[in-house]
Amino acid sequence: MDRLTNTIRPYAWGSTTAIPALLGVEPTGEPQAEMWMGAHPGAPSRLDRGAGETTLAAVIDADPEGELGAAAVAKFGPRLPFLLKILAAGAPLSLQVHPDLAQARAGFEDEERRGVPIDAGHRNYKDANHKPELICALTPFDGLCGFRPPTEAADLLEGLGVDTLKPYVDLLRAHPEEAALREVLTAVLTADREEMARTVAEAAAAAERLGGPYEAYAGLVHDYPGDPGVIAAMLLNHVRLQPGEAMFLGAGIPHAYLDGLGVELMANSDNVLRCGLTPKHVDVPELLKVVIFEPSAPGVLRPEGDGEEVYETPIDEFRLSRHVLAPGGAPRALPDATPQILLCTAGAPRVGELDLTPGESVFVPAGEKTELSGTGTVFRATVLL
Repeated sequence: MDRLTNTIRPYAWGSTTAIPALLGVEPTGEPQAEMWMGAHPGAPSRLDRGAGETTLAAVIDADPEGELGAAAVAKFGPRLPFLLKILAAGAPLSLQVHPDLAQARAGFEDEERRGVPIDAGHRNYKDANHKPELICALTPFDGLCGFRPPTEAADLLEGLGVDTLKPYVDLLRAHPEEAALREVLTAVLTADREEMARTVAEAAAAAERLGGPYEAYAGLVHDYPGDPGVIAAMLLNHVRLQPGEAMFLGAGIPHAYLDGLGVELMANSDNVLRCGLTPKHVDVPELLKVVIFEPSAPGVLRPEGDGEEVYETPIDEFRLSRHVLAPGGAPRALPDATPQILLCTAGAPRVGELDLTPGESVFVPAGEKTELSGTGTVFRATVLL
C-alpha cells in the first residue's frame, strides 16, 4: 500500500479554515476548497515506492491489472474509475448539473470534432464520462438538491412580495410540472440581465428580512450579486446534512453545495453544466438538454451495516463506506478484491503498518491484504464488481 500526497485546490468558494483544521495545520489565509485523492489527470495523488515520487496515475498506467485487478479493468477499463475528495465549502458552489454517460460521450465527441480546446472557458465536456457523486457530511452541511414541486416553488417566490417574480409564479401554477419547471428555469436564465439583477436584489432583501425558509437563499446574493442563479436556486429543495449523513446526486439533478465540510466520492469525471451562481460560462441550450425537469425529494442517506457502514448508491464505479474504530476493538480485515483508497477523518487509526492522522490517505492495490486497527474514523472508497 502507498501513503498518498494529495493536491488541495484553491477554488474561490473554498473555506480558508476547514481543511487546515482537519489536517491540524495553520491556515494560509487562502481558500482551500478540495483535496483530491485518486488518479484524475487534473491533480493525481503522488506516492513513492522507493524510486522517487511519481503519480498514482502513472503507477496505474504502468500496470493496470496489477494495481486495479483484472475484474475491475474488464468492467471499468484501465484507470481508477472514482475520485475521492475532501470538500470544504465556505461559499456557495455553482448551481450545476451533470450529464449521463450517453450525453457525456456525445457532448465530448461533438466538441472534439468541432475543435473546441479542452481548456476553453466555453467547453462543456472535459471528458466522455458521467459524474454521479455522493457527498457525506463531516460537519453540518447545507446544500440544494432537486426541484421542489412547482406549487411549492410558486408559494416560496410569491411570499417574497416581489412584483417582477409574479410571471414565474403564474407559470409554475398554470402548467404541468415538467413544463412549468422547464419554462421558468429557461425564462430566469435568459431574462435581461439588468432587469434580473434588480429582481435578484429585491428578492434577496426580502429573503433576508423574512428569514425562516428563505434563510438558505438570502446569503446567495452577497456572493453572486445580480446572478439569475439566485432565483433558480429557489426552485430547488434546501437540505441540511448532519455529520455522517450523505446525499447522492445522479445525472440531470440540479444541485449546489452551500456550506460545510464533507467527504465527496464521484465517478472520475469533470463534466459540469452550470445553471448559475457562477462567473463561468452558462450554456443554456445544452443545459436544458441535460436537466431532468421533475420534482424530487433530496433523499438523505445514512450508513448501513455493522463494522463496515455502507452508503448505498445505484453506481458501480464507486462505493463509499465508513469504519468507526472504538478503543480496544479488534482489527478489521478489509476485502482485497478491488482497489481502494482509505481516508482518515478522525483519531489515530492504523492501516496495516501505517499510522494515519486526520486528512491522510493510502492507496491499497487490488489483491493486497490489509486491516484496520487503532481508534478513529476511516472512509473506504472502492468499486462494486
